[in-house]
Amino acid sequence: MQIRGVDLSVDFCGLKFPNPFVLSSAPPTTDGAMIKRAFSMGWGGAITKTLGLPNLEIVNTTPRLATIRGFKGDLIGLENIELITDRPLDVWLEEIKEIKKEYPENILIASLMTAAVKEDWQELVRLVQATGVDAFELNFSCPHGMPEKGIGAAIGQDPEIASTITRWVKEVAEIPVIVKLTPNVTNIGVVAKAVEAAGADAISAINTVSVLIGIDVEKMEPIPTVDGKSSFGGYSGPAVRPIGLRCVAEIAQATKLPISGIGGISTWENAVEYMLVGASTVQLCTAVMFEGYRIIYDLIDGLADYMERHGFKKVQEIVGLALPKLSAHEKLSREYKVVANVNPDLCIKDDLCARVCQDAGYSAIQIGPDRIAKVDEEKCHGCSLCQQVCPVWGCIQMKLVNQKRGAGVENT
Repeated sequence: MQIRGVDLSVDFCGLKFPNPFVLSSAPPTTDGAMIKRAFSMGWGGAITKTLGLPNLEIVNTTPRLATIRGFKGDLIGLENIELITDRPLDVWLEEIKEIKKEYPENILIASLMTAAVKEDWQELVRLVQATGVDAFELNFSCPHGMPEKGIGAAIGQDPEIASTITRWVKEVAEIPVIVKLTPNVTNIGVVAKAVEAAGADAISAINTVSVLIGIDVEKMEPIPTVDGKSSFGGYSGPAVRPIGLRCVAEIAQATKLPISGIGGISTWENAVEYMLVGASTVQLCTAVMFEGYRIIYDLIDGLADYMERHGFKKVQEIVGLALPKLSAHEKLSREYKVVANVNPDLCIKDDLCARVCQDAGYSAIQIGPDRIAKVDEEKCHGCSLCQQVCPVWGCIQMKLVNQKRGAGVENT
């Protein structure tokens, strides 16, 4: 896809995506009609709702979603206790054929999950492969319901089992095999290395984070409540993006495999963040559940504008540029010194910065007679708490100071 002189197409483990924006395996890819509609609107790729053999007998609960909202009412997180597809496999096989016939240029990936039995995995691979699908994504990462059956995250949390099943699949797969990893592990890099050694062609990460989203304190019941009860579920949305970024960076540092980044992506800026730490494509789910497929227009336009402004011609030029700037904590400079600097023209005189500095910082901010915050640079430790809590972004900047002379150098 060419737009404003930049090429948004991406080569990902031998597959050419029109653009890097992919619908992840989730409710937005519940059936073939939905995927076709998404492709018609410009999505570069899609991953089917996870398919399994009929012996899994999937029955979903109602309700199965719950959200967390920010102080201003904005949606920041979603928990789900939804399982893999409950639609018959034979129906999916026909729909995949139809999708590929109508949209041959868009990349369609089949998400797979079944019992940890070699014959079952290889049977499922052969059945789905015959449809002409472009690649497989092995779901080793669903954190709820499926692990109780010994699959999903139960596989992704065990490097040995994950590598074994990857080998089973690679024995019969004639198309790329992507392994989707769980963040619910101590070291995702270890699992990534294991599936790389087993022959995986790429890795996608992350799946949802295992959580208990909340309790109804009046009814004293966990939510989402199903006839008075609930279970731990998978958390997604903006709140998990820092976890996803860390996991993708760790995978990029641990392996040489292409990565599809997932987790809390809502904007083109979020997508670029993932690319900068190693992702070649990005997957979205929760943002679509909150706003619909139409967000693709802003994603494409925003990425193209960013690339044009920075002189990038291809998406791959962005991938991994921030990785060399990640280091061990002990290697971070102790000579670099910043202090808070308040812009009096932007200050709304609410004294929040002074309160938090006194109660959770270094008492470096005082409120003058004019109600404007004043910073004592000798006391300021440069932690930036005041900047983070200030309701007027840009009012407080962190000023780089020359320690030897104590003179201001620049704002950051």
